[in-house]
Amino acid sequence: MANTKYIFVTGGVTSSLGKGIISSSLATLLQARGYSVTIQKLDPYINIDPGTLNPYEHGECFVTEDGAETDLDLGHYERFLNRPTSQSNNVTTGRIYQSVINKERAGAYLGKTVQVIPHITDEIKNRIQILGNTGEFEIVITEIGGTVGDIEALPYIETVRQLRWELGDDCLVVHLTLIPYLPTTGELKTKPTQHSVKLLQESGVQPDILVCRAERSIGEDIKKKLALFCNVKKEAVIESLDASTIYEVPILMQKEKLDKVVLQRLNLPVEAEPDLVRWKDFLYKLKYPQSEVTIGLVGKYVELKDAYKSISESIIHAGAANDCKVHVKWIHSESVNDENAATHLGNLDAVLVAPGFGERGFVGKIATVKYAREQHLPFLGICFGMQAAVIEFAQNVLQLAGANSSEVDPKTPHPVIDLMEEQKKVTNYGGTMRLGACACDLTPDSLAKKIYKRSQISERHRHRFEFNSNYKEQFEANGMLASGLNPDTGLVEIVEIPEHPWFMGVQFHPEYKSTVANPHPLFVSFVAAAVTHSQEK
Repeated sequence: MANTKYIFVTGGVTSSLGKGIISSSLATLLQARGYSVTIQKLDPYINIDPGTLNPYEHGECFVTEDGAETDLDLGHYERFLNRPTSQSNNVTTGRIYQSVINKERAGAYLGKTVQVIPHITDEIKNRIQILGNTGEFEIVITEIGGTVGDIEALPYIETVRQLRWELGDDCLVVHLTLIPYLPTTGELKTKPTQHSVKLLQESGVQPDILVCRAERSIGEDIKKKLALFCNVKKEAVIESLDASTIYEVPILMQKEKLDKVVLQRLNLPVEAEPDLVRWKDFLYKLKYPQSEVTIGLVGKYVELKDAYKSISESIIHAGAANDCKVHVKWIHSESVNDENAATHLGNLDAVLVAPGFGERGFVGKIATVKYAREQHLPFLGICFGMQAAVIEFAQNVLQLAGANSSEVDPKTPHPVIDLMEEQKKVTNYGGTMRLGACACDLTPDSLAKKIYKRSQISERHRHRFEFNSNYKEQFEANGMLASGLNPDTGLVEIVEIPEHPWFMGVQFHPEYKSTVANPHPLFVSFVAAAVTHSQEK
């Protein structure tokens, strides 16, 4: 196999320009041409991983099959490429320094002074090349978080400089930048991009390709100007206009020939056009739906929609699979109670209670579950949302006074949701939950079995508290079926109410596995139930 090729994606001018989407779009085009591609994210923060970060700080924490708590961009990578990522696809500064310090304590550096160069940069280089050294991938795309000029990003930029020198033509740099439009003068301004590239050059890195985010077409003159001032070829100045959906970006990048420019620069064959038939079919369904529904998403982080990124994207995938436009109504769980539930939920076609640890907003989640159960509104509860469904059923159907989760009420007389036994001695929270893929056996004739069309599934987890199996018989005797069980522990993974049109709670996170090519069956069925409910209304 030829040498692995490395593509680095850096950002300038401002954060949140969409490095993850550009990386994913480029990878999609290269994969559609037959190349084996993966993407990794280097995050400059000193946390070991996002697992202990407040969602308001960092958005969603995405969990991989092997149980890594990672940046939400890995969700984009999986959704675009339709292949799982792993622990190796996300590296943080905290993890880098932790590794170097552990090696120093173990005497690995033979008493030498440990410094940023070479020890930190060598560690970063090793992490960057882990995926390339597996022999599984022809191209590794590495997205560097933050922007050029950030003090936290300097070791990563220096590492890129070293790898450019070591790898030669097997390596290139894509720099994503902003061309702002000034309405007062009616001009697109290139100076911020010029300064951004200059900062990169001062660190010894010359970008090979510029991807320019803009709200208006930058035109040939600006492309020539940027090529001249930034020392890149004109055909390597790529326009990236604002798109109506992130899933349109690969098509826009194909029109700009980004994939061709990359392959030519890496001396790789540019043969037939990428096969994007399925992708375009998905886009067509997304843009021209046959019906519309409104689904309520009830959670306590709805001010920052990135906190539920995988859920909202899974709903989009499922909507397209149903030829349906799904409008998501974001509802703060703190605003819902038994008295106003009908006001918030009455016009919905389905409701989803989202994950989210802790007591805040929990009463609203219980009120939401009660309304959906009693009014036969299609309901999906995920992780803490499933636990809310169990608690609501215990309180209002089983009439267990004070029934609750021991997380919310440590003194509850009926802990229908309780801490896992192995979690009771845990003091360090980072990376200590039940994480990653676990098997689940499905009950015959259950809704879950009909949806998945198989007897055993594997789904990803991220939690500490579980359904208390001591209450399982009582629940089932009164109409709530435990339709999914862990084959090794017997823990309840799925609950449903067979007498309800569509009511399901899942302890796992199905949203982590939904992709453009393979929308998650649970979400597809949930949206289909919303369509049915809408038609019946």
